[in-house]
Amino acid sequence: MGIEIERKFLLANDDWRKAITTSKHIAQGYLVGVRALRDGTARASVRVRISGDQAWLNIKSVELGIARAEYELPLALADAQAMLDTLCNGVLEKIRHHVDVDGWMFEIDEFLGANRGLVVAELELPETHAVYPRPDWLGREVSSLARYYNVNLLEHPYSEWNEDERSATDTQAEENA
Repeated sequence: MGIEIERKFLLANDDWRKAITTSKHIAQGYLVGVRALRDGTARASVRVRISGDQAWLNIKSVELGIARAEYELPLALADAQAMLDTLCNGVLEKIRHHVDVDGWMFEIDEFLGANRGLVVAELELPETHAVYPRPDWLGREVSSLARYYNVNLLEHPYSEWNEDERSATDTQAEENA
């Protein structure tokens, strides 16, 4: 079984931009209904993702936390585009920037469309308790906050969040997720 161990953070400032090594546009949509994920009847999210000239089908368990089961299978680009166009209820778009910090690759997602203004950093880890760098631009961790999961951003985009949702503490956000 594939396991993804990933931490997600808000950003404290824009200093990370000086260290970008690459950037790519990503478009992704979900094949399992977002409502089924939200109401608990789905055990996994099933996503189609296109990045540059590559495409994947991604299956990820839906529990909250930093470690989740994940499988990723390559798709033909034309098939992935057809799936996004005909089988997904909405497409999430973002620019993914790669920033290397002391040999650790931070993926910084700058969301577009209805999620414009939201920027998060993700870091994949080899184990749940791995020690990783904390650059000054890395802000509050939001790994366990469902509202920041891409699947939830399709149904409740950042542009619709109220001020309380944007500034909620971890406890408040967990209660409202």
